[in-house]
Amino acid sequence: MNRIKYWNRIFKAYLLPTTSQLSFWHGTPEINPVPDPEHPKPYYMKFHYKANYNGHFDEQGIPMLNYHGNIGLQYNPIAIAQYGLGNYNLYLDMNDLERLNKFYAVADWLIESLKPNQKGVYVWHHYFDFEYRDTLKSPWYSGLAQGLGLSVLARAYQESNEQKYLEAHKKAWISMTKKIDEGGVIDIDKDGNYWIEEYIVNPPTHILNGFIWALWGVYDSWKLLEIELAENLLKKCYRTLEKNIEKYDNGYWSLYDQAGLPLNNMASSFYHKLHIVQLEILSNLSGNHTFQKFADKWRSCNLSNFYKYRALINKIIFKILYY
Repeated sequence: MNRIKYWNRIFKAYLLPTTSQLSFWHGTPEINPVPDPEHPKPYYMKFHYKANYNGHFDEQGIPMLNYHGNIGLQYNPIAIAQYGLGNYNLYLDMNDLERLNKFYAVADWLIESLKPNQKGVYVWHHYFDFEYRDTLKSPWYSGLAQGLGLSVLARAYQESNEQKYLEAHKKAWISMTKKIDEGGVIDIDKDGNYWIEEYIVNPPTHILNGFIWALWGVYDSWKLLEIELAENLLKKCYRTLEKNIEKYDNGYWSLYDQAGLPLNNMASSFYHKLHIVQLEILSNLSGNHTFQKFADKWRSCNLSNFYKYRALINKIIFKILYY
């Protein structure tokens, strides 16, 4: 029955000409120039198409995503934070105060929605079940949401100097200092590698795009708010990614995660392009050219129609068999 509900929802989201959650997620990933990475005021990706989302909004102007099927219309803290960051970038580009107000509306929503989990750690919950390798049961939280929320709140405080944003950031930051079994979002593997987990499942799956986006929240906490623990965590995570990035390269395409299943979970075309952009930005922020090397390789793979179709076929088979 669960698979029937899943495929009913997926069919409506992917194939019917209606607004779905994909209307928000699937745009063209673009680097946003940051003139001074030591004091990063703009966010690192433009998110303009997310800032111009034309789906559903609540009465406070907060975007909601339509997952269709048994999930329906929902708040997604990840999407809401990215919508806010996109509007902040447009405010900086055009000095448009309406865009700034939309950004503050998101920052205020993040303050109001920050709640303790079962371990007493403050997180942004998702209040719907979601199919992954293991079904995420409501309420679930995400290291990606935590990282993006930190990026929003750090900028809201820098822009406004209002203490409420700093206080909320301090609460949300705690999740980055605790392991998963303590209510946080950090996994330390058997080799001592530090991972920020997008989805909290056991064993962890180390989703690549979520890890990198979450890392930028750590970077912002260090550079914008001078949190020393953020610098330490960032360096540990840089080492983790440098040592493990090869595991996401199957020779001709990038992998979405390390799910530990018999078949590799290939990145979709969108996520493959996202990985390239993220690694380019990460190389600039960290000064580590290993990330640029893989970005260049995966960009060259993306030029091959043969590799694109091969990756697509593998992705379809994976989705039929798993999720």
